Amino acid sequence: MPMTITEKILAAHIGKEAVCPDDFIEARVDIALGNDVTAPIAIREFESFGAKEVFDRDRLVLVPDHYAPNKDIKSAEQCKILRDFARKHKITHYFEIGSMGVEHALLPEQGIVLPGDLIIGADSHTCTYGALGAFSTGIGSTDLAAVMITGKIWFRVPRSIKICFTGELNPWVSGKDLILYTIGKIGVDGALYMSMEFTGPTITALDMDSRFSICNMAIEAGAKNGIIPPDETTLQYVTERAKREYTVYQSDSDAQYHQEYSFKTEEIQPQVALPPLPENSKSVEELEDIVIDQVVIGSCTNGRISDFRQAAKILKGHKVDPRVRLIIIPATQNIYKQAMEEGLFSIFLDAGAVISTPTCGPCLGGYMGVLAAGERALATTNRNFIGRMGHLESEVYLSNPAVAAASAITGKISHPKEVISSIAKEAKKT
Repeated sequence: MPMTITEKILAAHIGKEAVCPDDFIEARVDIALGNDVTAPIAIREFESFGAKEVFDRDRLVLVPDHYAPNKDIKSAEQCKILRDFARKHKITHYFEIGSMGVEHALLPEQGIVLPGDLIIGADSHTCTYGALGAFSTGIGSTDLAAVMITGKIWFRVPRSIKICFTGELNPWVSGKDLILYTIGKIGVDGALYMSMEFTGPTITALDMDSRFSICNMAIEAGAKNGIIPPDETTLQYVTERAKREYTVYQSDSDAQYHQEYSFKTEEIQPQVALPPLPENSKSVEELEDIVIDQVVIGSCTNGRISDFRQAAKILKGHKVDPRVRLIIIPATQNIYKQAMEEGLFSIFLDAGAVISTPTCGPCLGGYMGVLAAGERALATTNRNFIGRMGHLESEVYLSNPAVAAASAITGKISHPKEVISSIAKEAKKT
């Protein structure tokens, strides 16, 4: 029976040769994830059930990243619940301050999530790991509690959507732009409880950082999961990190899809999603005089090393507009160290940016960049709902790191070529 990659992974995790879309299944879980917002609820439920031990201390991952380092007493108490539980149950993958990072950048970096895995996390952007060729999806805290006890979870097998990109990327276009463009075309409910499978020559040419960005935002189209079939790029990334065996799956050539889309990449320019939804995606060239107060470059969507290299290319030799606050947040300690060693921090600091330790922070309106009423931010994060980064009367626009960096310099949402052309003009003068 022909199957998609998602269907093959789910079939393997129930011990059957095949599954069909809309089947209800109870599947074995490879990795279960919780953070300082969602895991405390799961832990309370775990204990209320009278459970004595977790299903596998090597396969439960706890990461305090949303409000860590602790911003107040309540967040400190949340993180303490994780810390105490991890110590009590001798959880292998508990990440304390100093080793912690934004969970969806940290787990791939540490080789914890791998191709062919079935991964669940009490965080909606758990779909990020589909970039490795895994079935990965977000669940609720009470579901996480059940998985912590049993190591299993039930699903309805999602129908699959195939999204094919062909052509070469335009300058300053990355994976973030491809997913914003896609969501703009199909809407925030265009893939509701479906598997978004991204394919085509353009995807094959992307680095892993861009692939993570794409799958990270599959949930913003309502998808159950996003997934990219593994290739040489995937395996090179994984081979350097994997600490256990894994299985590579591919979709059959005659697999059935609920829907198929084909996009020509050369038609896609850098995108900006206008509030209050990611589907309000437009080419940056269509926008005029949108003045901003704050720029955030970071998050589980765009807080990786290639994102900061891209931003540094724009910011080098420039100053942030005096009306703008530029906040740089590397997603993990390793990324932080690498950016520092490559001299990127000097470029950011000389430009007038501030640099934070790894944290989700402002992405969810937590801290390190909360917006006041009437303020407007451009961020490389994944959501721009009303009140997402602070006051209900603030606004959030989404973009890739190059657009964010250029806009920090000009003080308004701008195409990177505007800044690059000014560099060329200055060079001619001198």
